Amino acid sequence: MDGAHKPMVVVIGGGFGGLATVKALGRAPVEVTLIDRQNHHLFQPLLYQVATAGLSATNIAWPIRSLLRSQRNARVLMAEVRSVDPIKRVIFHDHGFLAYDHLVLATGVTHSYFGHDHWEPFAPGLKTLQDAAEIRSRVLSAFEQAEATPNPLERRRLLSIVIVGGGPTGVELAGSIAELARRTLARDFRKIDPADARIVLIEAEDHLLASFDPGLREYARRTLVRLGVEVQNGVRVNDVRVDGVETSSGFIPSRTVLWAAGVRATPAGEWLGADVDRMGRLVVDDHCRVPRLDNVYAIGDLAHFIGSDGKPLPGVAQVAMQQGAYVGRQIADSVTGESATARFVYKNLGNMATIGRRAAVAEFGHARFAGFPAWLVWLFVHLMSLVAFRSRVTALVEWVAAYVTYERGARVISARDETADRESATRPTPKPPTRT
Repeated sequence: MDGAHKPMVVVIGGGFGGLATVKALGRAPVEVTLIDRQNHHLFQPLLYQVATAGLSATNIAWPIRSLLRSQRNARVLMAEVRSVDPIKRVIFHDHGFLAYDHLVLATGVTHSYFGHDHWEPFAPGLKTLQDAAEIRSRVLSAFEQAEATPNPLERRRLLSIVIVGGGPTGVELAGSIAELARRTLARDFRKIDPADARIVLIEAEDHLLASFDPGLREYARRTLVRLGVEVQNGVRVNDVRVDGVETSSGFIPSRTVLWAAGVRATPAGEWLGADVDRMGRLVVDDHCRVPRLDNVYAIGDLAHFIGSDGKPLPGVAQVAMQQGAYVGRQIADSVTGESATARFVYKNLGNMATIGRRAAVAEFGHARFAGFPAWLVWLFVHLMSLVAFRSRVTALVEWVAAYVTYERGARVISARDETADRESATRPTPKPPTRT
């Protein structure tokens, strides 16, 4: 095999699933190319910490090339895929094209505004480091502008932050922003009291954290309320504007609206012309293959895979990692002539969500617990993942020190808040008082 042509495996997407696929092919007699439009792998479960100034981007992102530098059969290509020709087995990207023998699609999902894409400029979602920087800037700028404005009504709008979506991302954002306002920023301003900020979490369903046990959902709601978050269940968003949110229960004036309500798949289904579900996810078989397309796989958030309970698997990191490792083994077996790998079976290792410092919910099989014990488990799991990810104990120690205290050193406004800029441009400049 060494002197012959080695099969080319192309993996599109450098997230959890894509990396797991590449690493599973480390000993296989193949050439692997990982394509991603970013040069870094992102530890997405802690992205909300960057968005709320708890962590810096470098704490949760690491160059893909360094993660794969020891894998001799793998190379990394920073490029954006434009289309795929599954008949000729060719990928077209912004630097040219690339032929493949096996293709693994792990491109994930992006925000969904349920047919209202014009809301996006006023309500950014959270999927990338750029999104996190934008959200952090909007949240911190709201306090800065509130300190500067003499108008009490405008100050109230600026100090009203609305999060749409009561899943894990929305709950974690709401809890972290509440602690930012009431603890970290408490003594930083002179004209405003950050603790007066109104933080509203809107969820269309009757409960938060739909995938969790009912008891854990109620604990999460009560904990958020204790933190000062106004939880509105059973409320639908009808419109999002620069000045606030129109809901089924009335209008909420706000200059800062954050979107955590829905996702849709990236356009891989359009590239292939294959069957997709209502979220745009590629429908795959029991081996994560795209039907009727030879040697094409879809994994992670991009894949519509029916689990043992008859429901599609959730879009979480552990699904992507398990599917990536499985597909990598399946490709390796097919190349070496080994017997076919059995169908993919997902092993649920548990669900966790943090609500704030020392408060979380966790469920592992039949074990369900909340509060400080759940927070310790959450902290341990994420810290161990970061250690394995970055392989730097010093970074771990620095992060623990920053997280356990209430001081947040990443309070830097770096992204330009275009929505605020447009709104301020339409406001009349106040006239100075007349001296007599």
